[in-house]
Parts: sequence; structure tokens; C-alpha cells
Amino acid sequence: MKRFLILQLRPETDAADAEFASILNRSGLTKDRTHRIRLDCQDLPDGLDVTDYAGVIVGGGPGCVSDPADTKPAEEARIEHAIMGLMPQITETDHPYMGCCYGLGILTAHLGGDVSKRRFGEPVGPSDCVLTAEATSDPLTQGLPSAFQSFVGHKEAVQSLPQGCVHLISSAPCPFQMIRWGQNVYATQFHPEADAADFEQRIRIYRNHGYFPPEQADPLIAQCHAADVTVPGLILKRFAARYG
Repeated sequence: MKRFLILQLRPETDAADAEFASILNRSGLTKDRTHRIRLDCQDLPDGLDVTDYAGVIVGGGPGCVSDPADTKPAEEARIEHAIMGLMPQITETDHPYMGCCYGLGILTAHLGGDVSKRRFGEPVGPSDCVLTAEATSDPLTQGLPSAFQSFVGHKEAVQSLPQGCVHLISSAPCPFQMIRWGQNVYATQFHPEADAADFEQRIRIYRNHGYFPPEQADPLIAQCHAADVTVPGLILKRFAARYG
């Protein structure tokens, strides 16, 4: 049985470990069904073939693919280069892929789409999402509630749907919350792996990273715990079940 490749970008060990635990929890995968690579600590193996894996899941992180190359820290640029190097394999073979937040920017940039901070950034916290008409027939979204809450927090966003993509989930502040390319390549702007406890931890870790005024951390944490965020995790669970 093939494992899932889990690629992580967070340089903070506590955040990376918590994100990995959340991915396992929401997807229903066990550690032995995954190959975890923290790209801040490890390089991708030479000659990595994505088809050796059941699917690829890319986590979130503090980087932005739309930032000018000459402003990116060397570590961030190296991580981005590593993931972008896998994207031709993924799209050419229509290999199962789930990009979470940062993973949406990577997919869109690879497809030649427009990712920027011009519009559609969302503050940290819950966001009200809705299914599109196309979502009613997609294996990962069909039968889900037509409206639900998710956790978000991003400075950049997809500005227009890349050519060849299907639009699955939207929100008023950010139209492109989930897309599909081909039949098996997915990405979300929201965090399908996260619950309120996850976001509380991330708020504390990233309170000085420019996502929100630091003094708003405690009110944001309270807002997250008051939200009803359960549906996004079902999407990640369906992805693992379908391809695992």
C-alpha cells in the first residue's frame, strides 16, 4: 500500500509538529501511511517520483509565492523551489495532490495563474464558505453542507481562476477557497486540517508575523473557539480515503 507524501514548510517545530498531527487526525491516516518531510530541515530525495506515493499533501506556512524573489529569505526561496520542482510531475500525471493554503499559491503559480496581495487576503479566523454548483458533483465536496465555516489567514490569494481549473468553494472576502485541476489535483485557501486548538497555537506563534496586530491575539483566539469548523476536515478525510 502506497504512503502519502506530506510536505511541510513551517520553520517552527511546535507549529510543524502540531500541523502534522492535525493532518493525521483529520485525514484518518496513521504515521506509517505517510512519509513526512519538513522542508525547512530536509531536502527532497534525489529522483523523487510522486507516483511512488498515493498522494501529496502540502501544508501551510508563513511564506508568500507572490513576494519578489529578491526579498525572500534564502530558506523560504529554497523551500518554494523544491515544491515548485515537483509540480510538473503532479500536473502532467494528474497525480493526487492537496495543497493547503500555501499549496494553493504554489499550484496557481505553477499553472501560470495570478497570485498576489492585491485583493482577497483574509484576516486570521473563521470564514464563511459556500459550495459552487460544480462542487455538487465533485467526489470531495458532493453532499457537504452548502455553507460552512473554515479557518483562514493569508496575505496573498488567487486573483482569477487558472485556465483548466474547476471552482469548488467560494467565500465573500475570497472567491477562490477551493479549486481542482484535472481530476485529482486539489487546493484550498482555507486550512482543512485545522481546528480551533490548532489555530489558537498558530495565533500565538505567528502573532508578530504581520497577519494581525499582536494585541488582537486573545480576541482572535476567542473568536476561533466560538466558531463551528468541522466540514473542512471532511474534505481532507475524503481525499485520503479516495486515494489511499
